[in-house]
Amino acid sequence: MEDSILKIEGLTKCYRKGKPVLENLDLELPKGKIIGLLGPNGCGKSTLLKLISGILVADSGSISICGIPRSEDTNSLISFLPERPYFNGRMKISSLLAFFEDFYADFDKVKALNMLHDLHINENDQLKSLSKGTKEKVQLILVMSRNARLYMLDEPIGGVDPASRDYILNTIISNYDPQASVIITTHLISDIEAVLDEFFFLDHGGRILLSGDAESVREEHGKTLDELFREVFKCSRNV
Repeated sequence: MEDSILKIEGLTKCYRKGKPVLENLDLELPKGKIIGLLGPNGCGKSTLLKLISGILVADSGSISICGIPRSEDTNSLISFLPERPYFNGRMKISSLLAFFEDFYADFDKVKALNMLHDLHINENDQLKSLSKGTKEKVQLILVMSRNARLYMLDEPIGGVDPASRDYILNTIISNYDPQASVIITTHLISDIEAVLDEFFFLDHGGRILLSGDAESVREEHGKTLDELFREVFKCSRNV
């Protein structure tokens, strides 16, 4: 694929007893797209993002970001939001901003502060004083305030109140470079499908059951992605 952001070939990862979570997965993603990585629990979505980010190491296969093999050199190209908050609860948001500014050369602190203010979040608050949803908002703001090439968001709206979801989705759309791409995993497909350019349905073992341009697939099947997801994975249990 021309101008691909991410290329994966033959990717396999096993956790225990030799049973693969991902097996011989091939995947290629273009630049300038918001892509839904969608699948049932346990199909390897989070594992795949951790492999791309370098948190986990594959048993076999290859990963390239912007044509560069996965290594320490590609870390600066990736901005990753994991599913679970990972910062020390005693830290203030202002300390997190300082940490990101020191650690990531591409971090835009002014952008982060503007988004915090838009969501009425005080940068002097400690993380432990925040609700689960507000903690998730803070992490998303930090991740989207980097000028990366590949943003990976694992369940970015799972704990966020419905009133904030439109703002957060708009934040995702408006805060990445058109030369970059965004991968989103979520169970709330109906809430995000309006912003998706492309999608992949990932089944257990790394099998891609369906993929393509989100709008074209909706027109072809006469269904929303959420409806199609329910249909595909209801049937796939019998395959």
